[in-house]
Amino acid sequence: MAEPIEIKRRLAAIFAADVEGYSRLMGADEVATLDALTARREILDGLIATHGGRIANTAGDSVLAEFGSAVDAVRCGMEAQAALAQANSTVSENRHINFRIGVHVGDVMVRGGDLFGDGVNIAARLQTLAKAGGLCVSGVTYDQVRKILPLSFTDLGAQTVKNIEEPIRAYEVKGQGGEASSAAKNVSPPVDPKLPALPDKPSIAVLPFQSMSGDPEQDYFADGVVEDIITALSRFKSLFVIARNSSFTYKGKAVDIKQIGRELGVRYVLEGSVRKAGDRLRITGQLIDVTTGAHLWADRFDGALEDIFDLQDKLTQQVIGAIAPEIERAEIERASRRPIGNVDAVTEYYRGVPHSQWPTSPENNDAALQHFRNAIALDPTYSPEYGGAATCIMWRRANKWPRDNAERRCAAFAPR
Repeated sequence: MAEPIEIKRRLAAIFAADVEGYSRLMGADEVATLDALTARREILDGLIATHGGRIANTAGDSVLAEFGSAVDAVRCGMEAQAALAQANSTVSENRHINFRIGVHVGDVMVRGGDLFGDGVNIAARLQTLAKAGGLCVSGVTYDQVRKILPLSFTDLGAQTVKNIEEPIRAYEVKGQGGEASSAAKNVSPPVDPKLPALPDKPSIAVLPFQSMSGDPEQDYFADGVVEDIITALSRFKSLFVIARNSSFTYKGKAVDIKQIGRELGVRYVLEGSVRKAGDRLRITGQLIDVTTGAHLWADRFDGALEDIFDLQDKLTQQVIGAIAPEIERAEIERASRRPIGNVDAVTEYYRGVPHSQWPTSPENNDAALQHFRNAIALDPTYSPEYGGAATCIMWRRANKWPRDNAERRCAAFAPR
């Protein structure tokens, strides 16, 4: 008796693609259609792999793949449609192989490498809503990519689709300026010298949360949550937090998240949305490192509207409790990747260390201080050399070695 195949669950960005009018094309010319489909699949499969995706299921003209990031899945979809359109340009219109693509972020079941579950079904239904040669994404996907990728979105509203109990919020995706290939590529514009530089400590901006309905009261609640989060974050001495007046200038605007980071001079951005259903409220939030576009954290919070202020406090506390460790972890990782600027300065520092340790003498103290001064001259940004010089000054004062005054102490840190 064969052992049962293990089933695992995970969160993924599901990418579903299918050829529009495939039966018609096969009826007209099976051999030519199969050859053309094989060539198009080479293009599509190559781009899926390039963007870190994994092809899970294939059947005839359809492709199902999973990505670890919604950004990667949507970027792949846009670049694929541009490349496939280029391939179609060499044949007559009635022989075009046009894919429709849908992308959804949700929970999936994985068995033997294949994907199953509602997340897969929703992606497949979104694909049927897409135009030939187009891309359609769910509301969850839209929330995660709208400020990261320079694309334009058309809200198709809540769509009722086959075998899905609840309506699906769908968005049609287009490249800005009509060029999907250039819009989907992650190209950073030249840095404006007038833009603020990143501060030394971790910096964050909390953007206005998007209201997912037309209820003005919901807008007020969302703005209140953001204000409370900004206030709470500002209590952390280790954080540089952008004021509300600056972050709220982006309210209602579709702006590239990396552009916001450059304009505000921050490394991290917290964004989210508010959705109301009856007397229940759902708020989603996600923390993004704007220098890389990576999602560091995402979660959702549900509650009743019976006591809106208690819910607001609860959400604020949970958001703060979740993002503070994520920022600290990201900063630790970033610091560990930071290269040493000047090897000679480091070498000079370590030459001075043995002379500065206890027990020491005036001669050793002078030698150590000179090495630390040399290190400062070679690389003023390397902090340990200043600590070494300060230690030398401490021993000089404690032992009343040659005359020590304010001028001499200041001169100790000045390179010779």
